[in-house]
Amino acid sequence: MAKLVLGPLLRHVHETSATVWVETDASCEVTIAGHTARTFQAGEQHFALVRLENLGPRTEYDVQLDQEPVWPEPDSKFPKPVIRTGEVTRIAFGSCRAAPNQPVGPDALDAFAQRLMSAPEQEWPQALILLGDQVYADEPTEATKQWLREHRHGTQEPDGEVVHFREYAHLYHETWGDPEIRWLLSVVPSSMIFDDHDVRDDWNTSAVWRAEMAGKPWWRNRIRGAISSYWVYQHLGNLGPDELARDPLYAKVKAQGTDVLPLLEEFAEEADKETQGRKSTWWSFRRDFGRARLLMIDTRCGRILENDKRQMVSDAEFDWLEQNADGDFDHLMIGSSLPWLMPHALSHFQSLNEIGARKKGWQGRAAEKIRQAADLEHWPAFRESFDRLTHMIEKAANNGAATVSVLSGDVHHSYVAEADFPVPTKATVTQLVCSPVHNEPPNVFLPIFRLSWSAAAAWVLRRLATLAGVPKDRMRWRKTSGPHFGNSVALLEFDGRRARYRLLSATGAETANVLLGREPQ
Repeated sequence: MAKLVLGPLLRHVHETSATVWVETDASCEVTIAGHTARTFQAGEQHFALVRLENLGPRTEYDVQLDQEPVWPEPDSKFPKPVIRTGEVTRIAFGSCRAAPNQPVGPDALDAFAQRLMSAPEQEWPQALILLGDQVYADEPTEATKQWLREHRHGTQEPDGEVVHFREYAHLYHETWGDPEIRWLLSVVPSSMIFDDHDVRDDWNTSAVWRAEMAGKPWWRNRIRGAISSYWVYQHLGNLGPDELARDPLYAKVKAQGTDVLPLLEEFAEEADKETQGRKSTWWSFRRDFGRARLLMIDTRCGRILENDKRQMVSDAEFDWLEQNADGDFDHLMIGSSLPWLMPHALSHFQSLNEIGARKKGWQGRAAEKIRQAADLEHWPAFRESFDRLTHMIEKAANNGAATVSVLSGDVHHSYVAEADFPVPTKATVTQLVCSPVHNEPPNVFLPIFRLSWSAAAAWVLRRLATLAGVPKDRMRWRKTSGPHFGNSVALLEFDGRRARYRLLSATGAETANVLLGREPQ
């Protein structure tokens, strides 16, 4: 009899439809709320994405494998799994969640799940947006390191880092198998995007970095394992029914009756390649939540770095983003694992470093070393893309939306920054950051984070950036909340054309509460 290994994960939910993802230990038929799908095999793992149609506003469900109930477990202490459709008024988000047993402070997402268990369903968020670093492939737990030693024999893989699909699967089992997290992901629809640690620290920070990695004997297997597992565990559930129907890889996976891992690894290798300023695969996607729209931007795999170019995504992908930033909605959320608006000093320093790294000789080499050592790889370090995103946001803020919010993580402190354009926009434009969910940095970093917001440091670095040829910023921005430290989960709540950002620490304390949107004219 097949067993449930991981899940169920409630993924894409629309007005009357949903998808639910599961992993099993053997081939089987998966039935959820009367809807059935056959598993597909990838290496030693078996997976299914069950599509549910004609749903009402509330559907309790269980999971059956070959018609045998396996979820919820007998005598479960958790509320029953349920799929809720309809109005979306509350969205949770955050990034950077190390495995549950890492010594980096309390897990804010786990604590959030525990609070929801005793709260009425009306207080549950209708969506969860995970903005990168769902797993730490280059910083696994001690238990995973021991597991790797036991399962590897005479290989070239780096000690203490995962490489292959099966090893990535182990990470997902560890981080999503926590009982409270498993329940939360079964009742709150989730959207996900990767960041660097889902693959490796500094992933695609520059062409120099890519060349260095390509020279390592294990890197080809690493990128194949990373992207193929990302497609299965994260990306597949981001897609709605229409997108799934158009996806050629998903069609091949469903049609193939044997192990699809070679197919996925071949696809992963092609997805990593850059050809004439293009990538074969886009990981960015769009989700509509009633009167709110999410545009999730892939700020890692989609980068263009060859032939002296530096773009966060290709021109063609940016065209798609700009087209979808226009529409009939009240709230536009731009999901980006990396912040657009950063502490002023750090923003100017990154743009300055980009110019320095282009120089020949020792100056360029020194700037590249600083770039990699200090993680200077955010939007301001891709200045052309930073300016284009700014223009897209300004235009969207004058096209009918009441709020335009960039949702980000990565930087290990949380804050709100509001942008002010020379000609005031109709919508409020804010950068909302929630980081980390579970990866609290050592206290020695906190003064550095505070210093990065210093007005004096910002003035000096802006002067240096101007002298070096960095273009003038199209807008000003000011921090309106933060910096906040510690593991946290953020909530974005909608009330008509107003919105509110709330930051909840792992203890449940509310450390920020910011109203977004303007009074109607």
